[in-house]
Amino acid sequence: MRGATHARWAVCAVAVALAATACGGESSAGDSGAVLSASWGDPQNPLEPANTNEVQGGKVLDMIFRGLKRYDPVTGEAENMLAERIETSDSQHFTITIKDGWTFSNGEKVTARSFVDAWNYGASLKNNQRNAYFFGYIEGYDKVHPEDGGKQTADTLSGLKVTGDRTFTVALTQKFSTFPDTLGYNAFAPLPRAFFDDHDAWVKKPVGNGPYLVDSYTRGSQMSLRTRPDYPGPDKARNGGVDLKVYTDNNTAYTDLMAGNLDLVDDVPAAQLKNVRSDLGDRYLNTPAGILQTLAFPYYDDAWSRPGAEKVRKGLSMAIDREQITDTLFHGTRTPATDWTSPVLGKDGGYRAGLCGEFCEYDPDDAKKLIREGGGLPGGKVTITYNADTGSHRAWVDAVCNSINNALDDERACVAEPVGTFADYRNRITGREMSGPFRAGWQMDYPLIQNFLQPLYYTGASSNDGKWSDERFDDLVDRANRETDPAKAVGLFQQAEEVVRDDMAAIPLWYQNGSAGWSERLSDVRLNPFSVPVYDQIKVS
Repeated sequence: MRGATHARWAVCAVAVALAATACGGESSAGDSGAVLSASWGDPQNPLEPANTNEVQGGKVLDMIFRGLKRYDPVTGEAENMLAERIETSDSQHFTITIKDGWTFSNGEKVTARSFVDAWNYGASLKNNQRNAYFFGYIEGYDKVHPEDGGKQTADTLSGLKVTGDRTFTVALTQKFSTFPDTLGYNAFAPLPRAFFDDHDAWVKKPVGNGPYLVDSYTRGSQMSLRTRPDYPGPDKARNGGVDLKVYTDNNTAYTDLMAGNLDLVDDVPAAQLKNVRSDLGDRYLNTPAGILQTLAFPYYDDAWSRPGAEKVRKGLSMAIDREQITDTLFHGTRTPATDWTSPVLGKDGGYRAGLCGEFCEYDPDDAKKLIREGGGLPGGKVTITYNADTGSHRAWVDAVCNSINNALDDERACVAEPVGTFADYRNRITGREMSGPFRAGWQMDYPLIQNFLQPLYYTGASSNDGKWSDERFDDLVDRANRETDPAKAVGLFQQAEEVVRDDMAAIPLWYQNGSAGWSERLSDVRLNPFSVPVYDQIKVS
């Protein structure tokens, strides 16, 4: 699960990296009732907190929910939000007290039961929630979500107990000293009774406890969120709402921004990067973010799990000219990756520049040699699948394929296969329909080495889309999560990352900055360390 481990030691590196670039635009007076428009893409699943683990849906959850913790929009530090206090004497049993005065947008009071019921729902196998794995450390998870495909024998987690209107206890299966710092992730959000009493109605119009509420949603067109006037939190919205407009091509979004038909684009397309400074001036932001672009592989396909396939993966990695692609396409907004984490972690947080070594360096001769030693490309070629609607993916996937073809002296060695929408793309991935490498970018949930490794590569993890599995990796992660000494924990995670490297479980491509451009109507625009706009702080004039 995306269990945040040792958050306190990771914050400083992120704060240093972002301090100079976190904000864009000058602070100015705005119309607190004015609504801004922003580019967006339809989420894969309904906006259930335990069923959303992709960026577009996550943006909305960050606006309509608040959890026990919240990650600081500048540093990423886990800070109390609804939690009044979280107490433990042994790092395994926790007593949580929530603050008084919090309500959902329908007026219902947020209580301890709101959290316990939500977590039980998210963990239950019968509810088929994508983020169920996040509850895996809580006692009783093996009964409500048996991993062996067996029958569910309990409906609730035995490790959760409501002890008062504002208090509940959590018992874990092992020591997890910084378990509290995981609780800002959306999977742990509270849910109102309406979610359970009339689930279909709730899904059509979600009710949360955050600074915004959902006013309307037309799939494929727009989601309208409006400021919640009775929001009790300290981070009240400084605008009247946000209209999230669906775009299947971010070049079109940029064109609409330039034409005055859109206020905010939070992913400037690669084709516009050479012009964006002259187009927007100081209304453009390029800031470090915890984002890594990779190519994942379907290990449920024998072609990629057979003996020797790791040599093919390493050869493909060496056939990709990262320097040329990032320089030509991305104009300073991407940096060739040399490990499987992010520089925003810093050395103390676990980032190791150059860990990938020769396997992330462009070398056509060794690429051909390794692929030949590994038995050759499956079927004589590879097909890279990607979603064509967001993120300028078409341009870079084509460039990667061209690089592979040039390195292997075979113009048919690599082909690109676009999927029209992100939702359809994710459905193909979760349906295990991939037969070759596919785009698998990772946007961190919190600035921790654990978050770049465990959710993606641990056996059965929620975002382990390729179903890679290695007992050595799992054991090292388990040991790191139990370790209370931060330096030792980082060292164990780094050993686990070496296992990922040795098998080339995924091909790291480049680290990605967050980028945004906005209209003259907006001020106080910033991106948080996760490259998501801090919508509630944007002013509109």
